[in-house]
Parts: sequence; C-alpha cells; structure tokens
Amino acid sequence: YIMKAFLFPGQGSQFPGMGKVFKGNSTLIEKFFKKADKILNFPLSKIMLNGSEEDLKKTNVTQSAIFLHSIISFKLIEKSIKPDFVAGHSLGEFSALVAAKSISFEDGLKLVHHRSIAMQKACKNNPGTMAAILGIEAKIIEELCRNEDGIVVIANFNCPGQIVISGDEKSVISVCEKLKERGAKRTILLKVDGAFHSPLMEDAKNDFELALNKTKINTPIYPIYQNSSAKKEINSIKIRKNLSDQLTSPVKWDQSIKKMIEDGTNEFYEIGPGNVLKGLIRKINRDSIIY
Repeated sequence: YIMKAFLFPGQGSQFPGMGKVFKGNSTLIEKFFKKADKILNFPLSKIMLNGSEEDLKKTNVTQSAIFLHSIISFKLIEKSIKPDFVAGHSLGEFSALVAAKSISFEDGLKLVHHRSIAMQKACKNNPGTMAAILGIEAKIIEELCRNEDGIVVIANFNCPGQIVISGDEKSVISVCEKLKERGAKRTILLKVDGAFHSPLMEDAKNDFELALNKTKINTPIYPIYQNSSAKKEINSIKIRKNLSDQLTSPVKWDQSIKKMIEDGTNEFYEIGPGNVLKGLIRKINRDSIIY
C-alpha cells in the first residue's frame, strides 16, 4: 500500500495570475471565488486573476490568495487521489485542516484573513525581520540566538542546511555576522514585514486566539502533522492549541517530513501554488517521490 501525504504551501508561493491556472473548471472556481469575495468583502478573485506582484504582496491578500488556490487545487485532485496524511507550511496548515474537514472552508478563510491582519498589526507595533541561514548546523544557530541580548530565535527548520531566524533587526543582523564567522555558507536578510514565528508575534497570537476560540474544529478525517509539534495530530483541542502556538513557535518542517516518512509515507503531493515544498523535500530525503 502506498501511503500519500498532501502538503500545502505557505507565504511566498504566490505569483501574478495565479487564479488563471483554473480556467476550464469554471463552476468550481466560480463557486469558490464568489464565496471568498463575499466573505472577505474585497475582490480577491480579481487580484488572483489580474493583480500585479505588488497587489499580491500585501499580507492580507497574499495569505487568502494562497489559501484559496490551495483549496481549489485540493478539490480538483481529491476526486482521483485521497491522502493518508496532511501537513502545511505555516499558513498552509489552514489549507491542510480544511482538506481534512477539521475546519470548514468559510471558517478557514476567515481565520486566515484574521491572522494576516493580526500579524500585520504586530509587525507595526513590534518591528522585526528575518534571515535565511544556509550551510551550518542548527545547534550552532540555537546557541548564538540564545546568547544574543535582544530577541532572536529560530523561526523555520526548513530542511538540512536551511534555517530561518527571526527577531528584532539589530539582533538578527548581529547573529548573522557571528554565524558567518562560525562558517555559515550564506546569510540572507529576507524581505519581510516583520519577525514571524517569534516572540514579537505575541500580540498577533492573542488577537488571533479571539477568532480561533469562536471557530468549530472537528476531528480531522486525515491526521495532520502540525508545525509547532511535528507530530501526527487528530485531537481537536491539541489542534487548536498548536494553531495558536504556531504564531510564536518555529515551523518544524524538516522534523515533520522526517516523521511522516518514518510513519510510512511513500509519496508526497504539493497542493497549491508554486513548488517551494518540493525543493525542501528533495533536501530532506532525496529518495522521496513528490508530485
């Protein structure tokens, strides 16, 4: 038996014209685009079809657009292939939960929208930045972050040799410089609005929890591997807590994929825009089959 995992991408996978790939599946698209525009009260579908890169970059647009693209993609593939497990990278966790019928499409979109606005607000109130660190062990990065005076933490364990740190600008730059001295291949400051997946998102977490607590979460029909725990989850209480923790905790993507493989996953399917996750999985396990 081939065990399949459906994976859903996060922020950064958007591209201009991303809604056009669905042309030819008009009834399904019409239904979801109309629903999304109505829920959000702005023309997300127009931006996904004809918007510029700049239009798509706005956090409240980006996150909703990636989520909508992922769910329509899932609806199209679900007819012929069913997963055994699901997971999503950061924002992608919401797409995964909708695919697993743990959260309704409407609630998922509202949560994603609420989360993006809460994150944007936190970025303004607690400015920060992020940096990608290539070619150095996680424990060295952890040690340098721990010894820094300001706020700086690991935000993403993406794959071996690719880790993202997050925090206040001064501390992030300082850790980057020290990592170069310790032998990191490269450190790249990211063009982001703030310090995601760090303690600087505490305000966003509190704000987001207000919406999350009103949302019905069911037992998923496919187990989900969540970012903050990197473990298989079906308990709706734990799912809710992990969703909230995710805003201030690291995305344990590397650990999640390894755990999925350990639990018997033979094939991965990246569902949604772009192919960022495919690249990461290739680096986590070269033998993995990914579509």
